[in-house]
Amino acid sequence: MNYEVRGNIALLTLNSPPVNGLGLPLRQAINEHFDKALADDQVQALVITSAAKLFCGGADISEFGTDKALAEPGLPAVCDRLEASPKLVVAAINGMALGGGCELALACDYRFAHPSVKVGLPEVNLGLLPGAGGTQRLPRLAGAEVAVQMITSGAPINAKKALDAGIVDQLAEAEGDFVEAALAYTQSLLDQNTPVRTCAELSVDTAELPENFFADFRKSIARRTRGFFAPERCIQAVEAAIELPLAEGLKKEQELFQACMSTPQARAQQHLFFAERAATKIPGVDPKTPLRPVNKVAIIGSGTMGGGIAMNFLNAGIDTTILDLSQEALDRGLGVIRKNYEITAKKGKLTEQQVEERMALLNATTEYADIADVDLVIEAVFENMDIKKKVFATLDEVCKPGTILATNTSTLDVDELAASISRPQDVIGLHFFSPANVMRLLEIVRGGKTADDALLTTIKMAQTIKKVPVVAGVCWGFIGNRVLEPYGREAARLLLEGATPAQIDKVLYDFGLAMGLPSMIDLAGIDVGYLTRQGNKEAFYGRDPAYTAICDKLNELERFGQKTGRGFYIYEGRDKKEDPEVMQLAAELAKEHGVTQREISDQEILERTIYMLINEGAQVLEEGIAYRSSDIDTVYCNGYGFPGHRGGPMQYADEIGLDTVLAAINKYRNELGKYGEEWFKPAPLLEKLAAEGKRFKDYAA
Repeated sequence: MNYEVRGNIALLTLNSPPVNGLGLPLRQAINEHFDKALADDQVQALVITSAAKLFCGGADISEFGTDKALAEPGLPAVCDRLEASPKLVVAAINGMALGGGCELALACDYRFAHPSVKVGLPEVNLGLLPGAGGTQRLPRLAGAEVAVQMITSGAPINAKKALDAGIVDQLAEAEGDFVEAALAYTQSLLDQNTPVRTCAELSVDTAELPENFFADFRKSIARRTRGFFAPERCIQAVEAAIELPLAEGLKKEQELFQACMSTPQARAQQHLFFAERAATKIPGVDPKTPLRPVNKVAIIGSGTMGGGIAMNFLNAGIDTTILDLSQEALDRGLGVIRKNYEITAKKGKLTEQQVEERMALLNATTEYADIADVDLVIEAVFENMDIKKKVFATLDEVCKPGTILATNTSTLDVDELAASISRPQDVIGLHFFSPANVMRLLEIVRGGKTADDALLTTIKMAQTIKKVPVVAGVCWGFIGNRVLEPYGREAARLLLEGATPAQIDKVLYDFGLAMGLPSMIDLAGIDVGYLTRQGNKEAFYGRDPAYTAICDKLNELERFGQKTGRGFYIYEGRDKKEDPEVMQLAAELAKEHGVTQREISDQEILERTIYMLINEGAQVLEEGIAYRSSDIDTVYCNGYGFPGHRGGPMQYADEIGLDTVLAAINKYRNELGKYGEEWFKPAPLLEKLAAEGKRFKDYAA
């Protein structure tokens, strides 16, 4: 931290790269320089600003779980000292002020901000609430409505909204020396004898607060926050700001903060936070490897997936060409892209100018020669190896040396595809999830001969287009779909044994999933799963002729789910209702395959689906398909609707204990006869770690 005195103002400049994380050294430095300024009779006011492009990113995440995080001075104490300062304190916010950085600014008397800044309190995303006065000071400055929205969503607001809400007192001019402007603003406050200001003297203005505001607000966020612990405590903290004096409110905030700290939800959410960052680190690959340029991209295929993939690059300002062999298909695909953008514009999320800017980056062609100079090409054609090989043979001929050749496959062998051309080092899998312009996950499949620079380039590219990248090895289904297979298998088998689609859906929804498996299959298309299984018949049907019999029967009857109005359910628009014919079909198939029907408990449904998903995850981890268990969790929480408050299947297993998972798997292996012996074999890694009293996160391949 830098300290200097300019005239009668002490300038304290946060200078702890990369984000001015409020770790112990920076907290100590703030205290030290604050004392120096108070002791200097020449100093009449203090300005706190930053040497970086942002003001302060909040807590130092490297201290999470260490003694330093709790060492004195803690951030609440630092903020309390600033609040109680007898000399004027101004926060000169020159960039992002998030979490503890925002709380630091709120504790100052006044806030002067650059018009480009954003301020926010994202702690709820880590299963916490702001613990350094944010829940008490923000409502006093901005009102309860703004405060509760910001704190429960974690979303930052821009400088103009912060000014309108009373969080910021004045904005600087966009041009000019920001620090000089902040000093001039502070001097003007001194010249006007502006008094020091403390939130202790402010109360929350509730004059215009709607009746039953908090009850209604709870209802409005109930679906989004289902299963999470922190959002309700955030609301309680804001309620306390209305009801209690500041000092008592701060004590209540600490009580609620501590309650959040010890929950499985906080552990899960913090696990996912670190998991996303760990996923970009590839063992044995030098992170300083020079990257390939990605300035031009081509997409092969103009259908739903190809168009959705293209939108990601257009949104990032990257020149993109879509290639299709049919001009009619191209015209249709481009029309869908434009329509999607226009719908977004009608919602106010894009301007008409932005729509046109994106469309101007989009090119279309039916000739491979037109994409000879692209840096990255992504094939998004039908999921068939022969078709993909033909596409790659042409790309091998026309694309310039060094072009990354990617396949958007969900299950096929990337190594087999790479071996069919002359440059396997340039081949990689990029498994986008549908809808590709919405879903955050990008599963990057590293082939046996994929070059390190190609791999790291695609990871960086994924971040550029705002995806969460996870690297997987080559096997059927990679991480996501391979681990999903036993989950789907058990749901289908449970239907044969007597469970209803509605019962399975309810159990999994109550567990926290976005939707249960029968509903998910209906949404994705029963035919899609059927076609996927046909690519690996021996692995499934060769072991069990009853494998997903109910799904295959519905496919045979052309009951593909929502798109045909019938699947596991009957659909009338968005409404669905149970279909007794499904259970009749299940009973007939059970009899045909010698399966005894019985009453199935909710606990059995949960354990047989979720625990077998975990078991397959252990296999994937031990085989090195995933580098770390947290990669599997990142895939599942970002691509498959696994509840974030559980932290992913592997974190959930670590939380409840691997011995619990293993015992249940062995129980069903013994109880389910031949089927149990065939399918309920514990993964060796699960057995090993459970015997050693370890967790999946302790395992390093």
